[in-house]
Amino acid sequence: MSINDIQTVSFFEVLKNAKRILKNPLPFHHENFEKYGDIFRVHLGFGKHVIFTRDAGFAKHMLQKQHRKYHKSELQTKDLAKYIGEGLLTANGEKWLKQRRLIQPAFHKKKLETIIETIKSVVQEELSKIQPNTTIDIYPLMNDLAFKVVAKSLFTYTDTGTTISRLQFITETAQKSLIKEIRQPYKRWWFNLSGKIKSTLKLTQEARDILETIIEERKKSNKTYDDLLDMLLASRYEDGSAMDNEQLIDEILILFTAGHETTSNALTFTFLLLALHPEIQDKVYKEASKNYDDVPLIERISKYPYAKQCVEESMRLYPPAYVSDRVAIDDDQYKDLTLKKGTTILISFYEIHKHKGFWKDPLTFDPSRFDPINDKKEYSDWYFPFGAGPRMCIGNNFAMYEMILAINELVGKYKIETNHKTIEIKPLITLKPQNAFLKFTSR
Repeated sequence: MSINDIQTVSFFEVLKNAKRILKNPLPFHHENFEKYGDIFRVHLGFGKHVIFTRDAGFAKHMLQKQHRKYHKSELQTKDLAKYIGEGLLTANGEKWLKQRRLIQPAFHKKKLETIIETIKSVVQEELSKIQPNTTIDIYPLMNDLAFKVVAKSLFTYTDTGTTISRLQFITETAQKSLIKEIRQPYKRWWFNLSGKIKSTLKLTQEARDILETIIEERKKSNKTYDDLLDMLLASRYEDGSAMDNEQLIDEILILFTAGHETTSNALTFTFLLLALHPEIQDKVYKEASKNYDDVPLIERISKYPYAKQCVEESMRLYPPAYVSDRVAIDDDQYKDLTLKKGTTILISFYEIHKHKGFWKDPLTFDPSRFDPINDKKEYSDWYFPFGAGPRMCIGNNFAMYEMILAINELVGKYKIETNHKTIEIKPLITLKPQNAFLKFTSR
C-alpha cells in the first residue's frame, strides 16, 4: 500500500477548521483518528501532505527499530535551532550522535547523586513561596521552580537571582516567538519585516553572552562545584577534545528549553489530578509522611513509588511532549505501508496514550497501572512520556527525581483542592495546562 492509498483529510477541511486548529488541534486530530483509523493523511496545500499516526508499532518502528532512516523535521532542526543552536534536541545524524555520546554520561544516575541536594534545596525554596489557605494559578510557580532547578544544577553561580531571571525571560520570549511562527506561517513575512524575529535573535544573543561569561569565569577559577557545567566541561570526544564554548552554549540553551517547560507542565498536571482525586492524594500523603532521613537522598527517592506512579499516569494522560515528527530520509516499509523518502510523519503520543486498544479505561486517572508489581512489558510498547529509542530524553531520570521531590514536599505540607471539575489544556510546542487554580490548606 502506498501513501496515496491512505485515507486523506482534504485541504478544504483543514481550511474550514483553521480557526479551531490554531486554538487547539487535538480535537481535530481525534475526530479524524476515530473516522479513519490509526493512520491517516492530511493535505496541507501546494502538494504537501503529512501522515498522522497513533499506531504505537509504527512509532517504535521510526523512533527505535529503524531510527536511522528518519530525521527530525525542519521545525526543530531549523526553526527552533535558530534560537537555541544546534545540539542534542535540534541536531540530526552524526552531529547528534557525537553530542549524545559526549553528554549522556553527565546524566547517569551515579553522576546525578552529586546534584540531587541542589535540586531538593531549589524545590524547597520555591515551594516555600506558597501562601497557605490561598488559591493560586500553580503553573507560573512550577515554571519558575523547574527553570531554577535546571539553572542551579547547571551552574552553582553566585549571582543566581538576576542572571537566572534574565535567562528565563529570554528563553520564554524565544519560545513564544517560535510558537507564533509555527502556528501562523503565513505571517512569517511580517515577522521578518516588522523586526520581531530580529529582536528575538538579539535577545538570544544576549543569553549567549551571559553564558559565555559564566563559562569563562568557571574555566579561570580553580574551584570545583560538581555541577552539570563541571561535568560538561570535563566531557571529552573520542579524539580527546572538549566542546568549544559555542557548542557548550548550544547545549545549555537546549537544556533550559527542553528541561524546564516539560517538567513544569507535568508537575502542574499531576497536582491538578491529585486535587481532583483526593483519595489518591491521601495515598501520596501517607507515603510522603514516612521518615527516611537516615537514608541518602538519592536512595530515599526510590522509597516513594506511589508518587512516581502518579507522575507516570499524569504523563500518560497529559504527555508534555504530546506529538513528535519524523521525515523519512530513505525509502522504508512498515507492514504493508510503503514510505517514500521525504515523507513527513506526525506521531501523536497524546492519542497513543489514550488508545482504547492499549489501555483499560484510558481516560481514568489510575496510578496503579504503573505499580512496580505489574509487568512493565504490559505498557512499554505504547507508553512514550520521554520518547523512545536512541533519542529518548537524556534528562528523564533528572526530571523524575525533581518531580518526586516536589510532590512529596508539597503534598506533605498542604492539602490541595480545586473548584474545577475538568483540566484545561493549551497545546503549543508542548502540552501546557491552562487555568491551573488550586487551593492549598496547611495540613
